[in-house]
Amino acid sequence: MQGIEVLFMGNNMLRLLSGLWVTIRISLISIGFSLILGTLLGAVMTSKNPVVKAVCRVYLEIVRIMPQLVWLFVVFFGVTKLTGLNLGGETSAVIVFTIWGAAEMGDLVRGAFLAIPRHQFESSLSLGLSKTQMYVFIIFPQAIRGLIPNVINLSTRMIKTTALVSLIGVTEVLKVGKQIIDANRFEYPNAAIWVYAAIFFMYFLICFPLSMASRALTKKQQGGE
Repeated sequence: MQGIEVLFMGNNMLRLLSGLWVTIRISLISIGFSLILGTLLGAVMTSKNPVVKAVCRVYLEIVRIMPQLVWLFVVFFGVTKLTGLNLGGETSAVIVFTIWGAAEMGDLVRGAFLAIPRHQFESSLSLGLSKTQMYVFIIFPQAIRGLIPNVINLSTRMIKTTALVSLIGVTEVLKVGKQIIDANRFEYPNAAIWVYAAIFFMYFLICFPLSMASRALTKKQQGGE
C-alpha cells in the first residue's frame, strides 16, 4: 500500500480536485458554445446551396482529419505568434474544443434534421411560417429527442479529451497528478499507481453517469418506437 498516502499528504487531494475543476470548467464552456454554434451550423448544413454545402463539408473534414492536439498547438503557439494576441492555455483550449465540438454537433444536428419527414418542412412553410420559425417551433423540438443521447456522448468525449490541454501548460487534473508524482518519486516510487488511480476514479465519476444516461435515453427511444 506504500504510495497511497501521497494522496493525503498536505493539500495534494485539494490540488487534484482543483485540477479537476479546471477540466470541468473548460469542458462546460466548450460544450455550451458547441451546442449553440453546432445547432446553427447544422441548420446551415441542410441548405441546398452547393457552395454552402461545400464550405460546410470542407470545414467538417478539416476538423475531423486534424488531431485535437495539433489544433491546440496551432492555436496556442501559431495564432498567438501570427496575431500577437496573448491567448492563455485555457482560452486556447476553449477555442479548439469549440471548433471541434461545433463541427461534430453540426453534423449531428444535420443528421437529426434530415431524419425528419420532408412533409414536416413543407407543411410548416405552407402554414406561413418563416424558415426561422419553422426550425425553432417545428423542426428542432422533434430533432432534439434523438439528439440528446448523441450530445451526451459528444460531451463525454470532450471531457476526456481535455487531458490534452496539459501539453500547452494548462494545470488540469492530469498535470497536477504528474507534479505530485514527480515531487514524490524518490520517497514514494509507487505513488504514480495511486495518483493515476485517483484521477481515473474522478473521470469515472463524471463520465460514467453521462454514459449511463445516454444508454438509458437510447433504450427509451428504441422502446417507444
